[in-house]
Amino acid sequence: MIVKTTIFELSDGSYKNLSELAKTMGISVSQIYRVREGKRRINQKFIVGATIAFPNHKLDELFYLAPDSGDEQSAKEKQRVEGSS
Repeated sequence: MIVKTTIFELSDGSYKNLSELAKTMGISVSQIYRVREGKRRINQKFIVGATIAFPNHKLDELFYLAPDSGDEQSAKEKQRVEGSS
């Protein structure tokens, strides 16, 4: 499982652009872009920054768990092995 975020949908009306959001969160703009593009996983600093940028939202409104593509591959391999025995 990996942590995903809804902040990009929530930020539409709250911040002018991702640079402003990154500044409020206390992280770099490149980290914001990498997370949005799925090239970087969400870390503790990102989570803390999101709670600062969206103080009226609960943590479970800002983040959710999703299957990791590696998890899906492992599950398929497990099914294949179990099915062949």
